[in-house]
Amino acid sequence: MRIRKAVIAVAGYGTRFLPATKAQPKEMLPICEKPVVQHLVEEVVKSGIKDIILVTRAGSNAVEDHFDSSRELELHLQEQGKLDYLEQIQAIPQQANFAFVRQGRHLPYGNASPLLAAKHYLDEGEPFVYMFGDDLVFSQTPCVQQLIDVYKTERPAAVIAFQDVPAEVVDRFGMAKLRQGTQPPELESIVEKPLPKEAPSRLAQLGRFVLPWRTIEILDEMCSRHTYTAKQELYLTHANDVLCREARVLAHSIEGKWITTGDLVSFLIANIEYALHHPDPGISDGLNDYLRGLDLGK
Repeated sequence: MRIRKAVIAVAGYGTRFLPATKAQPKEMLPICEKPVVQHLVEEVVKSGIKDIILVTRAGSNAVEDHFDSSRELELHLQEQGKLDYLEQIQAIPQQANFAFVRQGRHLPYGNASPLLAAKHYLDEGEPFVYMFGDDLVFSQTPCVQQLIDVYKTERPAAVIAFQDVPAEVVDRFGMAKLRQGTQPPELESIVEKPLPKEAPSRLAQLGRFVLPWRTIEILDEMCSRHTYTAKQELYLTHANDVLCREARVLAHSIEGKWITTGDLVSFLIANIEYALHHPDPGISDGLNDYLRGLDLGK
């Protein structure tokens, strides 16, 4: 079945970035000249998906405005003869069919709740892509496309992106426990934020998924039974753990570099990575020259 829709979660509060995120979502913070969420949307579009559901929160009008037309700005750019900028701005709302849905306060907090907010935009029985709003992947083949290719070839229930991480950070992520003797590797379970000595592997789950409608059903069941974490959060890891015990779920080790933007240091690293690979040599070469001139002995 063709994957036609993607859900992108942009409903967090971005508390680690306050006060910058007091009046704007963290996903609107820039990685070079584009906000984080635009990088995600472009990855989806390059992967052949045109229907994109953005799950936002109250006070995040900036996301909707960014993917809408801006007639006044377009006229200003045209009058100023800044046609390159005009072309870029006009392309943003034209690249996909966008739907926006608010994550209501009736839903629990957690990275799975945006899926429940978006479920009425999805078709029962149809697979879809889900993305966390603060995970970027720098790669030749878009990460979403990698997952779709695996899904088309193998026809599993779901495909989840993973990447090796150092042992000292496994307690930050959902970690894969693989079913022995399977190729491509199948998930036996996913352990949420284990202690390093208890981690089943070094494969950490990142925010890229191809999921079935069954995931929505599992999340609905978890909500009806109030099966949350100790902090009353609804984690996608727990639903995926149920799914991989019921059906064939594949763990895809991604080609590329996973860059999270969830904290300030990671965000700054993401900007450096993208700037060093920027197509404009004035940016990439300029940053390279600056970094080479730093006295790192201090």
